[in-house]
Amino acid sequence: MRWLSFCKDGYHSFGYLLPEDGVVDVGSRTSYPDLRAAIADNGLDSFRGASIEPDFYLDQISYLPPITNPEKILCVGLNYKAHQEETGRGGEAFPTIFTRFASAQVAHMEPMICPIESPTLDFEGEIALVIGQKARRVKGADALDSIAGFSIYNDGSVREYQRHTSQFTAGKNFIGTGAFGPWFVTPDEVPDLSSFEITTRLNGQVMQNATSDLMIFSFGEIIEYCSTFVELSPGDIIVTGTPGGVGVARTPPIFMKAGDLIEVQIDPIGVLKNVIAEG
Repeated sequence: MRWLSFCKDGYHSFGYLLPEDGVVDVGSRTSYPDLRAAIADNGLDSFRGASIEPDFYLDQISYLPPITNPEKILCVGLNYKAHQEETGRGGEAFPTIFTRFASAQVAHMEPMICPIESPTLDFEGEIALVIGQKARRVKGADALDSIAGFSIYNDGSVREYQRHTSQFTAGKNFIGTGAFGPWFVTPDEVPDLSSFEITTRLNGQVMQNATSDLMIFSFGEIIEYCSTFVELSPGDIIVTGTPGGVGVARTPPIFMKAGDLIEVQIDPIGVLKNVIAEG
């Protein structure tokens, strides 16, 4: 199933996608205030296989980030060898973890914001995990049971601020720089976790292309590591790292600017699209 959060004429809700772009408004059929609450109560399974006519179609709604109010957004840096090589960083025995705030997120088809403080907004196409249950000190294959779904993230990075110090936080949290969506797909739609293909296009030109089997730390290893130092909660997001090809590593560097179209396609999830605006 493909779950999304959306807005229509000021009405905020969530639901799932039917064939031919139909949307079932689950929010109107339950008492859950949002998708995070539904996940926490195992409220998604009751709609699996249900025969319901669409309430809306995708061209009638505006997208919201699939999880509008995550308690935590944990991001993995330097998780592909090619990205380590192009940045000259990484290679540690443990994942590099940093945080992003929900206030920095934007939805599919919303503008990503290039801040007036720096013209160095870079793209990072990534697979995002949506956590489906509380997880603390989980081990091995059990870690995968914690995943409610897989989504797409563009972990937009203001490189100048990211490199002010050895810590990434400033460059990763400018308002409107983290695009997330358009929905998440449940694990039953992804039979092979090594088969995701990530492609990032800037104004139609391919900038990044890789498959998830090239990740240094797997989804299970990332969840296992993160759950040792924090309890993961339903609706938390883990952004699992970007492949090589980022703009800052190119000669000359390529950064996103107002008017650009950035697309992150992850098969079999879909395509996350955003136009760049200045702000």
